[in-house]
Amino acid sequence: MAIAAGDFRTGLTLIVDGDPWQVLDFQHVKPGKGAAILKTKMKNLKTGNVQERNFNASTKFEAANISKKSAQYSYTADSTYYFMDLETYDTYELDEEHLGFNKYFIVEGSEVTLMFFDGELLSVSVPEKVELTVTETDAAIKGAPSNQTKDAVTETGLKLRVPQFIEPGEKIVVFSADGKYSGRA
Repeated sequence: MAIAAGDFRTGLTLIVDGDPWQVLDFQHVKPGKGAAILKTKMKNLKTGNVQERNFNASTKFEAANISKKSAQYSYTADSTYYFMDLETYDTYELDEEHLGFNKYFIVEGSEVTLMFFDGELLSVSVPEKVELTVTETDAAIKGAPSNQTKDAVTETGLKLRVPQFIEPGEKIVVFSADGKYSGRA
């Protein structure tokens, strides 16, 4: 099915130059003269590269057929992450560089969504909010305002800012999109 650049929406997957790309952001620009231009921010699902590209609004693209499967994270060995399909018990592996920022939100036993293109495992999608355990924090400052934050590190190695009252060993909820503190678990 052909998709015109003017019909883009966030999250759309399509084939550009033979590779599957996902639209992260887009903006229609109508200059004073000439045809409308679509400014996009896109992610190559094979390489993980993010690029800003411009297209003529009438340009057509083929939709990328991305299939998804639920899986459970099993373990990591030599920077390779292993996942098990919950229906067939097949095992899939993905190296750390393809996981990118998502590696900080995957803990043993957590459920994820595997994304495939033409039978090839491309990436892993994690839930919007993830529960993580704090392993290290700075000491709380006595008399500090309640809205002041301090540095913390989670079990997955994610470094973030948390409120003063959070201590090591506590479970917190973190947004997977940007790695920011959401609340206590």
